[in-house]
Amino acid sequence: MTTTPTAFDPTRVAHLTGRFAPVTDEVDEAELSVVGELPADLDGVYLRNGPNPRFTPIGSYLFPIDGDGMLHGVWISGGRARYRNRFVRTPQVVAEERAGRALWGGLESMILPDADEVGPDLARTFKNLPDINVVRHAGRLLALAESDCPFLMGPELETLGKETFGGALPAGITAHPKVDPRTGEMAVFCYALEPPYLTWSLIGPDGVVRRGPTPVPALADPVMIHDMALTDRFLVLVLAPAVFDIDAAMKGGSFLSWRPENGTRIALIPRDGGTVRWAADDAFWVWHTVNAYDTTPDGNVVLDYVQWPSLNLGGAPATLSSGAHRGLTRAVVDPEAGTVHRTQLDDSRVEFPRIDDRLIGQQHHRTAVAADSGRVPDLLPGEYDALRWYDARNPTAAPQVWYAGDLSVGEPAYAASPGTTDAGRGYWMTFATDRTDETSWLLVVPAGDPGGGPVARVRIPVRVPLGLHGTWLPTEE
Repeated sequence: MTTTPTAFDPTRVAHLTGRFAPVTDEVDEAELSVVGELPADLDGVYLRNGPNPRFTPIGSYLFPIDGDGMLHGVWISGGRARYRNRFVRTPQVVAEERAGRALWGGLESMILPDADEVGPDLARTFKNLPDINVVRHAGRLLALAESDCPFLMGPELETLGKETFGGALPAGITAHPKVDPRTGEMAVFCYALEPPYLTWSLIGPDGVVRRGPTPVPALADPVMIHDMALTDRFLVLVLAPAVFDIDAAMKGGSFLSWRPENGTRIALIPRDGGTVRWAADDAFWVWHTVNAYDTTPDGNVVLDYVQWPSLNLGGAPATLSSGAHRGLTRAVVDPEAGTVHRTQLDDSRVEFPRIDDRLIGQQHHRTAVAADSGRVPDLLPGEYDALRWYDARNPTAAPQVWYAGDLSVGEPAYAASPGTTDAGRGYWMTFATDRTDETSWLLVVPAGDPGGGPVARVRIPVRVPLGLHGTWLPTEE
């Protein structure tokens, strides 16, 4: 049987405490209290997924990758709201619930239970971690993992099972697929520790895989890629030099090695299956893209994203090195010349960028982010106390800012007003937690005047741990 190393002390892991600490209660609340007034035209559910260990972790814990998934849902209709949260019950979570304790260690610990603990089917397997994101596509609600199979969820957040798309994508997909709003096609990728290190696929609007796993050539090492972007012509992947090093992990070292001498490459993968175009640049890291689009007549690709000087997992924010920068960034990629021209749009510490998803792959109008205002000295990595909105068509214009006071805010997701394509007629939504009493709220901010702050604050009956990704799903007709 496996044993737990005594060196690991979960009480000393910042992202297992305070506003990041997991919650274990699954709660249903039929009527939520609202400060302000919920817009009458909102009819749907705001869902957010995030790392939430079911039991106290053993061996290691690496935020934001480790942790069981938990979905938090706020259903809004007719100016009223209800709430429900549920764990994503993978086979490993079910086995741990049966044992009453954690059986799998964090990714860095390599603790894998034996058959006498979990049975032959789960013995020595890695834990499924669908704890990053949640999307709806082709009528399926998917809790998404980091390059692994998502889990299919029911309308009341019940876990229905692992989703392999009819067996066509057995290795899984990314935690950040992109759905083309004009065609309904969903583009995905999946990285792996063994060749081929990177594949991409396309899923039709009917949920059927149109293009199965297609290898991306010219990769010498397995690298971590968290997000992607999509244009009319290309899947856009940023390959930073975050290299998986299994040998080092087996000897007690880090399983991810930052190798800046390798530089960062951007892959433009034609959606029609043509030759992959590559562009090379100095090393930088990307957690999240904003959006990408093709430009005419030059044929370039514009990619907006949040840049970091290096990979940072679990610890302090990455420090700036000579010539490096962080913050909201625009890259113009020339597919023919293989060049990248980067422009820093804002040097503030920001993350979780979102747009109106109806504009994915097209020139977007507004970018929303969670931001560090600089007013709170003890925010943890992944914690933010303000929201910012940028005019993507006028990047030199000052952003609109809402300072959240005692609230720590998360990723802002856009909810369009039904029956209109006007981006100013919708709302931005995010969970927020009060640092003074750890109460959590759903904030609803009008897109027409976001700097004025929320028009409604919905009281959540349990604390919602900070991080990660959410989405607004309007009621389907």
